[in-house]
Amino acid sequence: MSTLQFIDQQRSAHPIQQLCQVLGVVPSRCYAWRLAQAAGAGETSEPGWETEMVAVFDHHKRRYGTRRLRVELRKKGCRVGRQALRTGLRRHGRQALQPKSFVPRTTDSTHGRRCAPNLLLDQPKPTQANRVWVSDITYLPLASGAWAYLCAFQDLCTKHVVGWQVRADMPEALVTSALQRALLAQRPAPGLIVHSDRGGQYVGNAYKALLHAAQAELSHSRRGECYDNAQAENRRNFFVLVVPPQNRGARSPRLARLCRPGRRAGQRRLLF
Repeated sequence: MSTLQFIDQQRSAHPIQQLCQVLGVVPSRCYAWRLAQAAGAGETSEPGWETEMVAVFDHHKRRYGTRRLRVELRKKGCRVGRQALRTGLRRHGRQALQPKSFVPRTTDSTHGRRCAPNLLLDQPKPTQANRVWVSDITYLPLASGAWAYLCAFQDLCTKHVVGWQVRADMPEALVTSALQRALLAQRPAPGLIVHSDRGGQYVGNAYKALLHAAQAELSHSRRGECYDNAQAENRRNFFVLVVPPQNRGARSPRLARLCRPGRRAGQRRLLF
């Protein structure tokens, strides 16, 4: 029992001033404590909106956050802000579900197949076109909520996309189709280096057969070195070079933000 509680308990038998003087307590502190206790006792009853909040929250099985809870409570005549809802949920031990956002994984290097060495290590930047191509697979968020996958081959000298393909999935045909378009469009001379990451689509037999027929050399990133393929992993460049400006507005807002050209990207030539 605290000193203030003892004074409050004995105030019926002794004057408060005398009790405070004996116990060394300032009387004003005792009176302030009694006012606070009285105010707290008056607030013990739960507001009506909290009862409605708990009922709505439990009815929707923790799927409603403060935004939707506020809308539902206003329909019931309870006007309350989101901060008060957060405090009320915390007071009642309620927490909404927080689903993790899904991001497609475009590189799977656990295929167990043999990869080629990195032929671009310590090599100067090419000064002629069709000497080095780099490739990567990226994902496109669609307005419907689904995903599409883009494979593109980019010339390391000119920065032009020489071949590309879009599909709803990521088989080896996604890569081989883009490579076939690039080879037919450019007709590169023998000795071309085609570099990519260690993804399973880039180590298939059909992909290697196309490179062998074109007398091109295969190059892969080193294990655990994500920067080896940094030239091809710039999604912003791929969007600016591949997606036509008149079609960018028809896609999702997220894709539209990625397609928004910057100072340098806006000056590049669109090939498709």
